[in-house]
Parts: sequence; C-alpha cells; structure tokens
Amino acid sequence: MATMNYNHLHYFWNVAHDGNLTRTAERLNLSQSALSVQIRKLEDRLGHALFERRGRGLHLTEAGRIALDHADTIFGAGQDLLATLNRTGRARQVLRVGALATLSRNFQIEFLRPLLGRRDVELVLRSGTMIELLQGLETLSLDVVLTNRVPAPDALGSFVVHPLSQQPVSVIGTPARIADAANLTALLSDNPIIVPTLESPVRLGFDAICVKLGVAPLLAAEVDDMAMMRLLAREDIGLAVLPPIVVKSELASGMLQEADPLSGLTESFHAVTVTRQFPNPLLGPLLTTMMGA
Repeated sequence: MATMNYNHLHYFWNVAHDGNLTRTAERLNLSQSALSVQIRKLEDRLGHALFERRGRGLHLTEAGRIALDHADTIFGAGQDLLATLNRTGRARQVLRVGALATLSRNFQIEFLRPLLGRRDVELVLRSGTMIELLQGLETLSLDVVLTNRVPAPDALGSFVVHPLSQQPVSVIGTPARIADAANLTALLSDNPIIVPTLESPVRLGFDAICVKLGVAPLLAAEVDDMAMMRLLAREDIGLAVLPPIVVKSELASGMLQEADPLSGLTESFHAVTVTRQFPNPLLGPLLTTMMGA
C-alpha cells in the first residue's frame, strides 16, 4: 500500500495555517515555486485539490479542511510526544487545561490540586472565551475545558460534558453588613447587591428569589467575572451573590462573611472534553476525584 509523504503534509499544514504561500515560503526558507510543488504532490496523492484561489488569497476547499483537521491531529500528537520528555530524557507528563476567563480561580485550583507540586507533571493553563476554548479542544491543543456554562446544544455532538460540582450560592459581604440585618429579606432590601449578568443561571435564580420575597434589590454592579465580584465584595461596595468557594480565603480570614445560603440556588461547574483515542492519562483521575467529592 502506498504511503503518504509527511513532509508534503507538513508543508500543506504550514500554508493552511498561514493562509499565504509567500509568507510560508519565507518562513520555511523555501522558494515559492518549490513550496507549490510540494503542495501539488500532496494533492496528487490525495486525489483532491486542497486550496482554491480567490483574488490574491488562498482558501481551503472542503477536502482541504478535512486534510487540515487530520494534519492538526497528527502534528499535535508529535508536539505532545516532544513535550512529554524533558531535557534530561526523564518522562514528564503535560496537561493542557483551558478555563473560561470568568471562572472562579479557587475552583480551578481545587480541580488541579492533586497535580500541584508534582515534579513529573507540567501544567499548561489557558483562559479565554467559550468559542476559543472549544476550538482548542477540537484541535487537541487543550485536554479539558473548565466552565460554569455548558456548550450550546448545537455544539454538544462533538463534546463530552462532565458535571463536576454544584456549589451552593450565598449572599457574601463584610461582617458589618451581614451583622446589621435581621433576616435575608432585610439584608437584600437594605444593601446594594453585586450580581452576575443576566446570562448566568445564578442571576435568574436570584431574581426569582427576590420576587418571592417581595424585594426590589438595589444593584451596585452586574458582573460576569467571579474574580471581579470577589474584589468588589472585598471593597465593600455591596453584598455579592456568589458561591462561597470563590471567596474561600476571605471567609477563612474573617474579611468576608456568609449570610444564610440562598435556598435551592447553586452554581454548576463542568469539565468539557472531546472523545480521543488516546486521552491524557492525567485527566481521568482528576475527573473522578472531583465528581466524587
């Protein structure tokens, strides 16, 4: 059976990601004509055109997009192989973790805690938008994505969602604010409130609780970032609607205090992966530990 020339595939992979034949040729120290020959040889081997020209630009054909998906997997696996060996040749494992930029840092630390300090493990941590992180999973540049938002239903076909934890949500504030209130209704009526944005399920649940209590809260801030909510609560601009894990150290030190939990209101945390033939061996134990906690 005829084999593929992976040099040809590598040249195609570089051009596909650059989107410019001239720029790729300069970067690889090749002539443009020599690079074009390599691409044509790959197209001949596959029996399909991989690029089409539109004006001065190169655009992938449908066959080109399929070839790029496979090339990303092949060369990503090669990069993983190199990354698992450090300079002394000792085996070293790498886990690439993406997290929604607005996610609680304390939750991320709890997820990674079993690996922290291990000399045989390197952690690569990335933050970003949901779209960026899911693209990282698809190209195998990330092993797992941590989020408090499940991917949109039309994207679930290619992703596996692992429920990790449901954290109770409370009203958090400085001891002076908490101590002054006789009950939850008074607490929410007499203080400005820091809440998540309307896209958050926590916000929807909080609004429903306020309706039930007959409270029209004065909003100090609407924030989509848990870390920022934590800082605003520390600055005492109002009470924050947060899972206590977000302010774990502040609660332990007494800087902030938790009022009664908001009954029935929780924040859900998830890990998102893609099905892989060779999953990262570091990931399974982390998922098992967190889901069993």
